[in-house]
Amino acid sequence: MTIEEFTTEFESIRPQLKSFVLRMTASVQDTEDVIQDVWIKATNSLTTFRADSSLKTWVFSIAGNLVIDMLRKQKRWPEEVTDICKEAAMQNPAHFQEAMAIVQTSEYAKFEIKEHIAFCFLCIAKSLPIEQHLCLLLKEIHDFKIKEIAVILKTTAPLVKYHLHTGRQKMIELFHGRCALINKEGVCHQCTEINGIFNPGQSAEEAKQKLKMVKESEKGDKQHLFDLRMEVLQEIDPFSSSAHELQLHHLEHNRRVMNKYLENNSE
Repeated sequence: MTIEEFTTEFESIRPQLKSFVLRMTASVQDTEDVIQDVWIKATNSLTTFRADSSLKTWVFSIAGNLVIDMLRKQKRWPEEVTDICKEAAMQNPAHFQEAMAIVQTSEYAKFEIKEHIAFCFLCIAKSLPIEQHLCLLLKEIHDFKIKEIAVILKTTAPLVKYHLHTGRQKMIELFHGRCALINKEGVCHQCTEINGIFNPGQSAEEAKQKLKMVKESEKGDKQHLFDLRMEVLQEIDPFSSSAHELQLHHLEHNRRVMNKYLENNSE
């Protein structure tokens, strides 16, 4: 494969790659750095690519290992990350002033509940062990097969299945206990609350009822509800969605809050 051919292929998968890395790192700057490092590593070792797997799998393997190395040096976020970040936001008027300025000036800052569903998953999934998080994203969002994920993580198919099962069950239980969209007893109402702040002209209740996930919630099938949540994530690119500037601003706030929280609560 020539460098020109590789460049064309790399650019075609770059959006997926950026989405994957951002959802692992929760940092735009780290994402840009990883993508640049992937490009350098891939081009420097292009002669070693033997097409035993697809180029996409090979590139994601390079990215996955870079992300693992980065995240092993960091602490996992707590399961109650959204509560912690909400409290910090309520105590920081500048955060909402900045966000409102984005809403008023950007064409990419229209709040939609489905956008916040994707944002919520991004943050809460960082409470998972790295392998579970990686496997969930690769299988549920980026549609890799089990054997491809095994290649990316340099592990076995049975272990990938284990990580998928345990990560999926953990996230199902977390969302069932927290998310008011799928459980009337859920403790988190942030989708409705933030809708009221940034999109007061839209009825939050009407917006929620448009979501298949909400309509199906009364059936109580946790597995199916999780699959519907994954469908929402598949539809949204965090770098190019209709609300990406607003959501990336929220993410940067959460990242700073979590860095401070983890530093203050380190053993």
